[in-house]
Formats: sequence, C-alpha cells, structure tokens
Amino acid sequence: MRTHDEILRQGREVETARSGAEASRLAKQYGVKGVPLLSHLHSLSFPGSFPYDFMHLIWENLIKNLVLLWTGEFKGLDEGTGQYTLSAAVWEAVCALGASAGDTIPSAYGSRVPNLSKDRSNVSAEMWGFWTQYLGPSLLRRRFRQQKYYTHFLELVRLLNICLQIEGVTDDDIDEIRAGFIKWVKDYEKMYYQYKPDRLPICPLTIHALLHIADSIKFCGPVSVYWAFAMERFCGTLTPAIRSRRHPWASLDRHILEVAQLTQIKMVYNVVEELDLEGDSDDDADDRPAGFSHPSYPTCVLLPPKSPQRPSNAHIHTIAAALVTRTGCTIAEANTALHRALVEEYGKVKRVDSEAGDTMRSCGLGTQPEDARDNTYIRYFAVVDIHARNKKAPQVYRKELFYGQLTHIYRVTFPGAVRALDVAAGTTFLFAAVRTCKLKDTTRAGDKSLANLNIRFYSGYGELDVVDMMNVQGLVGRVPLGGNDWAIIDRNGELELAEWEGDRPDVDS
Repeated sequence: MRTHDEILRQGREVETARSGAEASRLAKQYGVKGVPLLSHLHSLSFPGSFPYDFMHLIWENLIKNLVLLWTGEFKGLDEGTGQYTLSAAVWEAVCALGASAGDTIPSAYGSRVPNLSKDRSNVSAEMWGFWTQYLGPSLLRRRFRQQKYYTHFLELVRLLNICLQIEGVTDDDIDEIRAGFIKWVKDYEKMYYQYKPDRLPICPLTIHALLHIADSIKFCGPVSVYWAFAMERFCGTLTPAIRSRRHPWASLDRHILEVAQLTQIKMVYNVVEELDLEGDSDDDADDRPAGFSHPSYPTCVLLPPKSPQRPSNAHIHTIAAALVTRTGCTIAEANTALHRALVEEYGKVKRVDSEAGDTMRSCGLGTQPEDARDNTYIRYFAVVDIHARNKKAPQVYRKELFYGQLTHIYRVTFPGAVRALDVAAGTTFLFAAVRTCKLKDTTRAGDKSLANLNIRFYSGYGELDVVDMMNVQGLVGRVPLGGNDWAIIDRNGELELAEWEGDRPDVDS
C-alpha cells in the first residue's frame, strides 16, 4: 500500500507534467489526478485517514454479492466448474425459516429480517449484518452440495466478528484479520472466480478492499468508530425538519442549529435527562415502583406482573433443592425454612448492570401479545457434579454453561435468622427456574466452528434447573431449523459484538 508521501509525490508529478497527454497517462498509472486539497491539513494522512466504510463494504456489497452467487443471479454468470448455487427450493426454505425466526429472537437482538427470497429490496444494512452473523451460519448449515463453500462463509463470519469485537481489537487480532482475509480472498478466487478471464466480474473492488480492513483498523481504530450507520441515522433525523418546500435549506439550517444549541445546554447545565425529548417508554415502564430490587443482587430488578398467590408446594420443593446447593443445608432443613419464608413469583427480570439491559420474561406468569417476540430463553450457569454418574467417586463441582427457557422467577425472603441455612434475618434470595435445552454434540468440524461463533443446536428439553439469579447472563435467540430442531444464537459474554441499534418497532412482551 502506498504511503502518504508517495501519494503526494505522484500527485505533484501529474500536476507538473509537461503536457496534457503525459498528465493523463500518469493519472491513469497512479490513480491520482493531482495533489489533494485536504493534504494541507496536517492531521490527515493518505490513504490511512480514509478507510473503507464497513457498512457499505460488507453489508451492502459483499454479502449481497455472495447471496447473488448462491442463487445464480450474479451478472448472468453460472457456477462454472464449481457447485456453489442453491436450488430455488432450498433457498426459499432458508429464507422462510429466517423470516419466521423473527418471532423467536428477542427485539434486543435486532429488527426482524424479512423473507430474503421475496422482499430483498427492503432489507437494511443492519438486517444484512444480523443475517450474516446469526441467521446465515445456522440456516445454511448442510445446505451446500460441497461443504467447502459453507466453511468458507463461516470463516468470513469469524473474521467479521473479530472486526466487530466490542472490547476493541488488539495487535494480534489485527494480524489475524490481515492473514485471515488474505487467505479468504485467495479461496474466494479459487472457488468462485476459478481463474477464468470471462468470470472476472466475480472479483469486484469490494473483494480487494477486504485486504485493507486490517490496515484501516490499525490506523483509525475499530470499524464501529467510522462506519456510515451514524451519519445515515443523522440524515434520517433531518427529514422531518424540512417544513418548507420553498425554503428547505433554511429549515434544515435552523433545525441543525437548534439541535446543537439544545445539546450544549444539556451538557453545560447537566440537564440531559430533564431535557430528553425522546424518552424511552419501555425503560420508563420497567422502572415502575412495583418492581423489586435488593442490594444482594445489584445486577437485576424483578418486574411485574407479580402473582398474588404463594407458589405451589411442587414449586417450593424445587426452590428447596436450589437452597441446598446455595447454602449446603439438607433438603429437610430447606423445606422447613421455606415454610416460614416469604416466597413470591414475578413475571420479568431486567439486568441493570450494563447498557444492554436485557428484560427476560418467564413463560409461567402473565400473558404475551400475539405479535410479541419471544424473550423467555436465556443463557445461564449452573454448578454441576462432574462425577454425578459415579456415585462412588467424590463430589467435584464446577460451573458449566447452559441454555433454556425461563419458566419461573422467585423471590425468597427469610423474616428471621435461620441457623440451619446460616442466614441472617431479612436475607433474600432470587431464583430462576429454567427448562434446560438439550444441546447437541458439536464435535463435527462444521458444528465446532459454529460453537466458536456462539451458535449451538438443541432438540427437546431436559430437567428443570432452579439457579441463583446471579447466574443468569442474558437473553438468547432461537432459529427454527425444521421439525423439533433449533439453533441458539447468543450475543452474551466474550463474543458480544458492536452493532448498530437502529429503529426497532418490534417489542417483547
């Protein structure tokens, strides 16, 4: 890649050429028509200060072109000697399942993705990003006639996820991105271009641009710092400001000026919340005083609805088993203590230890609107005995990751001290009852790659786990795969990625 000084030197050569013909020849050779005017700003460096926009490069070009290749619609070219096209029936099935997944993926994960085979023109960049990171890897599994095309796509998703890491990208990550995209582009040329001149349109500029992503991150930082989502969102907010057809620019100027003035007033006088004209009604509803919080559980708040009845004896017994694990008492001691304790059931719990603020709903209490999106499936940890199947072996406990459906949310408060449980008066426990998903084995090569992307598969349910609320991490989404098979998509933990939070009208109940 050319340096800043080299670009300026070539620009000066073009400007000082002895003839117009020579200037045209040099401009064509260098790709530079002269010294850029912005070169006089010493804070800018060419080409480092002008990275490719990740939103348009990936979501609006690369992924769309891959879909066109897979559906046999790319510039009239067939698959040549390859076998990467999907039949119409297969692609329609993939798109139908992807559209139906909108019901089983919480709105916190993103907008609903429409049926790509029928409504591709209305798919936004945010939707393409979500489809690539979450839906595509699970829905395209075992769909290609040759596994190498699917593996190639998964490698692309893995590299994109590294670029989107919310905690930032290290030097080692940048080296991995650089080497990874070099190999990915070479494999792309081998599988799709096939080194045939008549297939050259399959290698547009957007394929070459992938080789510059690592350098852009090295010079400008994470891609989420300079992608076009923010600017396009800002442009969208300007549309309602055009009140005058005769003087539209005056309307825009006044709107931008007043927004800037209001922003400065908020910052200077520390009245951001008081002058917030776009209050989040959902958050306001979640902060209602009917909720319950406790200093022992600073990460969450219990929210209505709240059952007016005490849980049944069967439910109390499941809570007793959780108390045994939590306190080390016997099951009899736990049941005796619970008989005198305050036990309440809530319908929702919200995490308040991060900006994500997932609101999780139990399926056992309250009603769900017909068009609501499912926010009852969660990721959680549980303590298990690794020698449970060998009763002669000593008990060895460790924390393991699970997924399941949240069925009940309990608050347990002991009004007096309980010596058997070693708890003081007023001690409160919060528990979550979860119907565990039976995860499938991921030792196969393709499935192991999916597990590394936080995508897992399950079919059916296991036992009911009652775990301490501190072990509940957040919401997960589910993608139907047909029959009783599902894929779980998980954005929690170390693989949390940067994303653009666009307008999301869908709500969870």
